[in-house]
Amino acid sequence: MVNCAQDCINGCLLGEKCPNQEFVAQASNFIKDTSLDKMLEMAEAARMKKLTEPPKWVIPDDL
Repeated sequence: MVNCAQDCINGCLLGEKCPNQEFVAQASNFIKDTSLDKMLEMAEAARMKKLTEPPKWVIPDDL
């Protein structure tokens, strides 16, 4: 089994059999149809949202 995140760093190993082909097309269309200024605006909005969220505390089970 191919672990895409690790095995396909230098390019897809599965080619047309890749289960993520749909996402490649979506990403390509997004890059083609979205201006860099719009992408930067989206990134800044996501960054500001992350900064204004309250902290999420994780309590270990072994306390």
